[in-house]
Amino acid sequence: MYDPTVARLTYRALLGRRRALILGALPLLLIVIAVAVRALSGADDQTAVNVLGGFALATMVPIIGVIAGTGAIGPEIDDGSVVYLLSKPLKRPVIVFTKLIVAIAVTMVFSAVPTLVAGLILNGDGQQIAVAYTVAALVASIAYAALFLLLGTVSRHAVVFGLVYALVWEALFGSLVPGARTLSVQQWSLAVAHRVAGGDLVTSDVGLPTATVLLVVVTVLATWYAGRKLRALTLAGEE
Repeated sequence: MYDPTVARLTYRALLGRRRALILGALPLLLIVIAVAVRALSGADDQTAVNVLGGFALATMVPIIGVIAGTGAIGPEIDDGSVVYLLSKPLKRPVIVFTKLIVAIAVTMVFSAVPTLVAGLILNGDGQQIAVAYTVAALVASIAYAALFLLLGTVSRHAVVFGLVYALVWEALFGSLVPGARTLSVQQWSLAVAHRVAGGDLVTSDVGLPTATVLLVVVTVLATWYAGRKLRALTLAGEE
């Protein structure tokens, strides 16, 4: 289910100079914010929660997921180079799963690592806040990568739709509309963070059992449907 050649090509596409600069911009900004906040207000648990929850998990992680998930396959479909890949004796699910693994890895590195560093800067992992949000970023990276990889296979405007979901649904509706929070990857990952941190500082509107089921279901269904769409694309090209 994993092809090293496909993985190498995908890593090369995602970590090219321009895309790597874009991927690194938000993590760098998070670190700068963490340093500034710590210098101005000192170590404070609630401030750490506000920064890590309000910026890292609500904004940085989904945007990086958009860039990595859509960038893993979308550009190849847009410029037609995917035809070369599909001409190889590789099963379509193998291609999708390999690209998903790469997208997850890139999203995790550029989101979870800076989240941990920022958390340690903000309050030295008091009450396990830094670790809790790092785990949440890791969990969210999997679901976001799968969702946005699917978007990359079904739409030429995947980046736009992905940003709308990340910035409008997750950040706006997810924070204002109670019903929308149940269908939010952010809230699902916060349920995991709440279990790690304990206490009342890190909270979620979704229970851990429900969040776990939804994370698994969304990831599996998105991956399966992306493979199906890629198979249909192949058939259309052959016809």
